[in-house]
Amino acid sequence: MSQFLTIQFPGKLVFGNGSLANLADEVIRLTPKRVLLITISPLLSTLKNLVATLEVNGIQVQTDTSIVQEPSFTDFTTLMESVNPFNPDVVLGIGGGSVLDVAKLVAAQLDNDQTLTAMLGIGNLSGRSKKLICVPATSGTGSEASPNAILVDNADNQKKGIISPFLVPDIVYVDPLLTMSVPPSITAATGIDALTHCLEAYTNKFTQPFIDMYAYEGMRLIASNIVQAVRNGADEEARSQVAMGSLLGGFCLGPVNTAGVHALSYPLGSMFHLAHGLSNALLLPYVMEFNIPAAVCRYAQVATALGCERGKDCAETAANGVQKIKELIRECGIPARLRDVEIPKDAIPQMADDALKITRLLKNNPREITRDDAIAIYSAAY
Repeated sequence: MSQFLTIQFPGKLVFGNGSLANLADEVIRLTPKRVLLITISPLLSTLKNLVATLEVNGIQVQTDTSIVQEPSFTDFTTLMESVNPFNPDVVLGIGGGSVLDVAKLVAAQLDNDQTLTAMLGIGNLSGRSKKLICVPATSGTGSEASPNAILVDNADNQKKGIISPFLVPDIVYVDPLLTMSVPPSITAATGIDALTHCLEAYTNKFTQPFIDMYAYEGMRLIASNIVQAVRNGADEEARSQVAMGSLLGGFCLGPVNTAGVHALSYPLGSMFHLAHGLSNALLLPYVMEFNIPAAVCRYAQVATALGCERGKDCAETAANGVQKIKELIRECGIPARLRDVEIPKDAIPQMADDALKITRLLKNNPREITRDDAIAIYSAAY
């Protein structure tokens, strides 16, 4: 607890099955003239009534569905070219983490002459004048509750983060029913991503008791329900529990953030375009094994949150937690090895070099990760 604890939660949070039905009234109360809706094409039919209600009340709605994968600087710049003339009063993001990250940045850059490059890093964004509403349609990134937005820089193909309290939305609606149509593979990968947010916050070098509450409960909820949500996507209770776990993971991202797993996963996305959640799942057990000697009791507590029985000591209990993670990955049908997703072994040294550039996350890891360590972790995961 050597650091100050600063919490920036969304101004308003609504959670519950079917809560999306109340979103139109929420937007109307803001009395906007123009609303920008950033979403994905598969959700357009679901959002038809929302858009119609806004338009009946005299609100112009511009809809954008251009974000279909992890966004780049170019994707964002192209989107802003169409958004600037519209100049919305409210930016509404409804979708997965990529959509929400872009919605957050759009709201921040409107009426802001800062360049995207100037915003990069921690605390460099100067402000946000537009209202921002985020609605997650997957249970994974926690972007709806975090101050983070991640884009790929086309110049060097590296993922780069913008972290600012101005990126925390004014209003968040979490309707777990929106996740019902998410395919099993995406449910699995995003769920493990959310679990990783909680786990890395709980074992972080800068852990905080206030955040531990969210991290521990998030791990417990996801570990208890993710397999059922993957195997039976129509199970509303499982979907709701995983959605809550994901939200709790989002709360962890601002005050404490992630660490080695996320840092090492970035090159998998930037070099090989693997989905973020899948990248984390591939590395999580092996970073855990590497970290346990530096935080053995913390990892023992992780194991109990995951539902493991206590062993004869913390080391045995922590090891049980690693096996539980491997079991969850297997039961969710997620590839378990880098070779299973056709990552070439000779790419490992370059991945290690790229991962070591993610110092804003590596500094949080309970054990220092050197280049040789990164190579060893990737090799173990291969």
